[in-house]
Amino acid sequence: MKILKTSLNKKDFLSLNDICKEEILSILELSKNLKRDLKNGKSSQLLKGKTLAMIFQKPSTRTRLSFETGILQLGGTAIYLSSNDLQLARGESIEDTARTLSLYVDLIMARVYAHSDIEKLASYSSVPVINGLSDTFHPCQILADLLTIQEQKNTFNGLKVAWIGDGNNVCNDLVLGCSKIGMNLSIACPPGFEPNDDVLDIARKEAYRSSTEISITDDPLNAVRDADVLATDTFISIGKDGERQRREEIFLPRYQVNSDLLSLAKQDCIFMHCLPASRGREVTSEVIDGKASVVWDQAENRLHVQKALMSMLPLK
Repeated sequence: MKILKTSLNKKDFLSLNDICKEEILSILELSKNLKRDLKNGKSSQLLKGKTLAMIFQKPSTRTRLSFETGILQLGGTAIYLSSNDLQLARGESIEDTARTLSLYVDLIMARVYAHSDIEKLASYSSVPVINGLSDTFHPCQILADLLTIQEQKNTFNGLKVAWIGDGNNVCNDLVLGCSKIGMNLSIACPPGFEPNDDVLDIARKEAYRSSTEISITDDPLNAVRDADVLATDTFISIGKDGERQRREEIFLPRYQVNSDLLSLAKQDCIFMHCLPASRGREVTSEVIDGKASVVWDQAENRLHVQKALMSMLPLK
């Protein structure tokens, strides 16, 4: 298959706003090639001798395993660093940490609370920085989601994606991804829980160029009608536990994805969730375990898109 581009223009990958449509398609194309090679037992040593530093302020299952496994499969090495493993815990600045890590490793992935932290890390690092998740964006997840949609639907053109629930970090990058790639997006969320205003401004300009539409409503029934893809996420992201009772009162039961809501979408609609899921809250077990669910495909595809992404970043 033809690879549109072999490297990305920017040093860092902090959100979907850092790459263009052509680069997204190139990442997806390489992802499919690497996925096929892995299933056929072929080894791709694209990152032989390279070292990835993985910084985790937040706990992780999929992010850690997919990045660590991914670089190992490509011939490289991963180093896991929790906040307590670094002098950050004792007051060393992010700036000095970035400069120091850049002396030893070829690539940094960070999963942080504040997006400003990863922006600062990237600013002072001389090696590429990947956002493994921040409070504003989760770009690697959306790359995996786009690959999953492409595999399931064979196209992006004319598709309608419905997002139900909190306009959170995942939703922010989904907004950017849909607008760049050419899919319509309908978001249903309670007032006050909309995606980031700056993200929406950028995405609406992209949507205008791609002749697609981004709409926001507080009515899940309207948002999901005739959808090709139905997606949701937890109502209570990491760091929001203190808001649990208030959020559940706002979101439940109206914004729960259940069989009745799914029935309003197209018959071949797929259900997506980035995981971990709070079963019985944002989604019922009947839906997440049902025939429409592709959540395990999404989880697997984190591995493949991140392998492609790491391979395409401008390493030393």
